[in-house]
Amino acid sequence: MPAKTFTADAAQSANILLAEADKGAQAVHDLVTAYHANRRTGSANTKTRGEVRGNNKKIYKQKGTGNARHGDKRAPIFVGGGVVFGPRPRDYSKHVPKNVRKLALRRVLGDLVREETAKVLPSFSIADGKTKSFIAAVSADAAPKKVLIVAKSFDEKTYLSARNVGWAQLVTAESVNVEELLHANTVLLVEDALETLAKRTA
Repeated sequence: MPAKTFTADAAQSANILLAEADKGAQAVHDLVTAYHANRRTGSANTKTRGEVRGNNKKIYKQKGTGNARHGDKRAPIFVGGGVVFGPRPRDYSKHVPKNVRKLALRRVLGDLVREETAKVLPSFSIADGKTKSFIAAVSADAAPKKVLIVAKSFDEKTYLSARNVGWAQLVTAESVNVEELLHANTVLLVEDALETLAKRTA
């Protein structure tokens, strides 16, 4: 992605994204791990012997039967009894510090720019709101497979034209995250998004 395609402001923002290129690999790993963990419901649950259905009555007398000593039928060794050390509802969510989030985003964006996986467009808009026009516009800059388009904002017509295209996604610079950037095969960055992205990583 040659620097001459940038305006002065866009070039300055791009330089911020390219700063400290060797840092942030662990931050990216930690953040993606947190994304996955935060999506887990943690709802797996088993009942203990105190929760399963049944009473506390001793199943037979203590002595004289020739059988082992037992209490109630809710003991874990019986069918229908409680479960020992089974899963219980829990919170899997992980907290990632703000500075780690910034570092991870800067590392991923910087890698995209250096590897030319990301392409900078002066603007992106579909005036007629037609899917055919959207596909033609995107296909001119990227192969039709997992395309992420990032801009400061999109108008209603552009959103309308992209809603039936499964391989492309429109995301604002304020909301785009590391996982979306990593998942895309091609990222189209509109110039007005670079300033917002630079602020998010500063």
